[in-house]
Amino acid sequence: MPNPFRSPAQLAERLGDVGYLADDALAMAAFLALGLDRPLLLEGANGVGKTEVAKALAELLGRELIRLQCYEGIDTTQALYDWHYGRQLLDMRDSAGRSSADVFTRDYLLSRPLLQALEAGDRAVLLIDELDRADDEFEAFLLELLSDFAVTIPEIGRVAAPAPPLVVLTSNRTRDLHTALRRRCLYHWVGHPDAEREFRILRVRAPHVPTELARQVATAVQRIRGLGLGNPPGVGESIDWAGALHMVGVATLSADVAAATLSALVKDIDDQQVVAGSIDDVVASAS
Repeated sequence: MPNPFRSPAQLAERLGDVGYLADDALAMAAFLALGLDRPLLLEGANGVGKTEVAKALAELLGRELIRLQCYEGIDTTQALYDWHYGRQLLDMRDSAGRSSADVFTRDYLLSRPLLQALEAGDRAVLLIDELDRADDEFEAFLLELLSDFAVTIPEIGRVAAPAPPLVVLTSNRTRDLHTALRRRCLYHWVGHPDAEREFRILRVRAPHVPTELARQVATAVQRIRGLGLGNPPGVGESIDWAGALHMVGVATLSADVAAATLSALVKDIDDQQVVAGSIDDVVASAS
């Protein structure tokens, strides 16, 4: 399918229309992924908006979002397909003389996300989320599937995508992904936004929050991320914090209210103690 966008700038503008503010580098990576039919690998810390990229692209393109959440021990029965064994046994029992071969047909196949994406083709965006949580064997299988956008099911035969889906892979980099997979993909590192872009995100995602408070939150969060926390807050936590401050009737950030509402922003007790010890400086930087 031809690239539906004339330029990365147009793609970035259209992503903004669906509530995702992409920087120039991300817009270029997504533009190339669409034009070259290549998977897009997004790496970055928790909470920087990697998953939201796939959601925004699916909404913008009018495609179905098919999500595969990876975890330790995931295999093809959870990711690709499985058989409806209960129905097979029931039909074999109820139909005298039916052989086991008769119930290994497409009618009894349970499609999992990867097979669903192959069958949907370019009508889908396939999100393979947190691939670094899966093991090496699954990553090798995935590389083979993404190379041809096809898979062979022994009882049925080859299933190939009519046209490649847009594939977005994310990784929190808890382990290194293999070089072979990286070479198959286009790559972009998603970092935390700077204060100005975070302010713009807050205006889009939390429009009910007053402008001045949103700007103070964006500036304060930048300062908090610089405190060396074990789990620095992501964009989602910034939005939660701004909403919490607005809900308790705050128009201007103060040290007392900032400390009292940290549960919406910082989700680790050790990190909360670090932030609480620097809350005066944090609020002063945002004033």
